[in-house]
Amino acid sequence: MSAEERPPESTLWSLLRGAMATKALAVAADLRIADELAAGPRPVAELAAAAGADEESLYRFLRALASEGVFAEHEPRVFGNTAASELLRTDHPASWHDFAHLFGGVWYRTFEDAEVAVRTGEETFPRSFGMDFWAWLAKDPVEGSSFNRAMASGADRKVEAIDAAEWRPGDTVVDVGGGNGVTLIGLLQRHPELEGVVFETAETAREAEVLVAASDVADRCRVVAGSFFAGVPSGDAYVLGAILHDWDDDRAAAILRNIQAAARPNARLIVRDAVIPSGNEPHGNKWLDLLMLLLQRGRERTEEQWRRLLGDAGFAVTSISDGLIEAECRATHPSNRRGDEHR
Repeated sequence: MSAEERPPESTLWSLLRGAMATKALAVAADLRIADELAAGPRPVAELAAAAGADEESLYRFLRALASEGVFAEHEPRVFGNTAASELLRTDHPASWHDFAHLFGGVWYRTFEDAEVAVRTGEETFPRSFGMDFWAWLAKDPVEGSSFNRAMASGADRKVEAIDAAEWRPGDTVVDVGGGNGVTLIGLLQRHPELEGVVFETAETAREAEVLVAASDVADRCRVVAGSFFAGVPSGDAYVLGAILHDWDDDRAAAILRNIQAAARPNARLIVRDAVIPSGNEPHGNKWLDLLMLLLQRGRERTEEQWRRLLGDAGFAVTSISDGLIEAECRATHPSNRRGDEHR
């Protein structure tokens, strides 16, 4: 049933209960219920004992989630995993566990001041937490690790996305804001003719160094710590995986200009980010766009907005689709001294 065919009350109720569903999902994730059900269905009494929860309250939460296909009540008060709740397991390779924790925790609190953003156009995270989002993550190592795990989840899917680009033998690929390095490691494993650089902040770079050193591409990949607002390493191709949507146009353009300054002749840009469709077509990133606004005045972008942002920063878009944008440097820089400082 399409949105137009649903009763209007059903449409509004679906949206109104969204806050409750988000929190319920986070509760189940934080209690590790999906992990407890990994071996098969169990009585809610056992789950409550293992999680340190009130049995009757936990039952009511699981019953509500099961009505939406997250968990299933196989017989009275006995629950098992579904395909959806399997994704909440902490050991799932494409786990949503940390996303559930973040959406039902820090990001949930951020939306309490959403009206301020609508009225002022400013992010609300500092209002709620007393500092910007990145400073808060750096201050809280537990939440920082949860965020990094969420960003690294589904590595195979992310590698598939950027692998769709055309790669040239001998290129040095710089993954700007490359997290713990797992995506670039996966790309290099598929392309033994490439070399790579993971460029990240100092704390996350330390995690990347461990993974890179333990990988089979350690001889072709290195980790460099720094800020992409100060400069980036020199390279032939630059990957920006869900980085530019974090920032408004001015700050996104600053990142792109630093890439231009460090890029070698004929360098290319591969952006893994959403392209928002026009009109009323459903698109999850139309909602994620609101989160980007509240966190740090970032945004998801339409095709027109992407072309304008990249064009103003000196890049010519060669292909654009939802999830993958490719561009070339229009201007080359004979001297890469600025980039070399970050080698």
